[in-house]
Amino acid sequence: MKRTIIPFIVLLAALPAISSVQDLNMPLIQTKYTADPAPVVVNDTIYLYTTHDEDNAEGFLMRDWLLYTSTDMVNWRDCGAVASLKDFKWYDGDNGAWAEQVVHRNGKWYMYCPIHGHGIGVLVADSPYGPFKDPIGEPLVWQKEHWNDIDPTVWVDDDGQAYMYWGNPEIYAVRLNEDMISYSGDIIRLPKIKDYQEGPWLYKHDGKYYLAFASTCCPEGIGYAMSDNPLGPWEYKGHIMDHTPQTRGNHPGIIEYHGKWYCFGLNYDIFRLSESRHAERRSVSAAEMEYNPDGTIRELPYFLHCTLNQVRPFNPYRTVEAETMAWGYGLKTIPRNPWGAEPWNQIVTGIDDGEYLLLRGVDFGNGADSFGVKASSHLYGGTIEIHTDAPDGPLGGTITIPNTRDEFVEFSTRVSNLKGIHDLYLVFRGNSKQKKNLFNLDSWEFTQR
Repeated sequence: MKRTIIPFIVLLAALPAISSVQDLNMPLIQTKYTADPAPVVVNDTIYLYTTHDEDNAEGFLMRDWLLYTSTDMVNWRDCGAVASLKDFKWYDGDNGAWAEQVVHRNGKWYMYCPIHGHGIGVLVADSPYGPFKDPIGEPLVWQKEHWNDIDPTVWVDDDGQAYMYWGNPEIYAVRLNEDMISYSGDIIRLPKIKDYQEGPWLYKHDGKYYLAFASTCCPEGIGYAMSDNPLGPWEYKGHIMDHTPQTRGNHPGIIEYHGKWYCFGLNYDIFRLSESRHAERRSVSAAEMEYNPDGTIRELPYFLHCTLNQVRPFNPYRTVEAETMAWGYGLKTIPRNPWGAEPWNQIVTGIDDGEYLLLRGVDFGNGADSFGVKASSHLYGGTIEIHTDAPDGPLGGTITIPNTRDEFVEFSTRVSNLKGIHDLYLVFRGNSKQKKNLFNLDSWEFTQR
């Protein structure tokens, strides 16, 4: 990135302190409201699919399904909405995109999507980013006598047989065929599991089958049961995370990644940064999970008080999409071109004076030489300050984003004092004429000395 060179500027005055909330294990995503986590690991990448609560939601207002990716558990790239209710031509509503799960099998990506009151549909794609398409043109499952058909979970067993569980407050199961878009036999209604409410998550560990679930509302915890058979009988084992007044709902998603196990769930902690009342504006959190010698799970405290360590350092010496972050409260992400070939490609917008974007554990090695950014500004623009370890930590450089007539332009600057592994803060500053909506960010990169 070499179009415009802006020299390094020495900090002339002390920066005002910007408080950080990172001493708590806060939710993974702050730029949108996310819920119902459905993580899947493929080729060393975590693909985290979520539902999406609209910013103005009071009750459940959900129209699409989102995707985030990570290779270190703490820095997440926003890939936007990869599927929506509009992908189901047999449904003409504008709400009800409830808790999905995605399974990767035989080179295909299968997304199982409940539409509240209209059963469970299925979408298929050749890529985790879509486009997802409806292969059957009707619900995969729809028991029209009730509205229990929500929250599907799918597990492909070692012998290739796939199973789908779902249901609130009852729990149902079927054997999926190898095509993953049909099933054989009757729908099985399983015996009630103690404390089961909804949101089942089926998986396997050390030869045992586990069924995690949101435990009885309200507030919901995360309970689980174990079995020697993928269709039960299930023995209730207690809680992965107990009921707590700190949140109202929950919904588990569990994966193994780099030899460790992680439990994802949901809460209202981002909403609580601005509101003390209740509204369905939820956020996804994650915590490291451990097993006892007998295979039972050690109970976790509430997410805020759990541990989530970075798996590996973050490499800054490449083009990094600006929508990749560990923390970006106050910022927003939108598609750069929703009609283009990559509608999942996002930009960071809604950038105001004093806000910042944080990346955890960035490995600068022997030192960075320059910083480049691709940005656009409609009006007066602003400045990016490069800090380490805190929003007001050591300054490595600054770069000014002027008016670009809305075109994305590449800017770069020399940097200093960036060696080793540090948290990276890109702090945004306005000017005397503009304090809000300063500019948009597409991508950035550092170069090595």
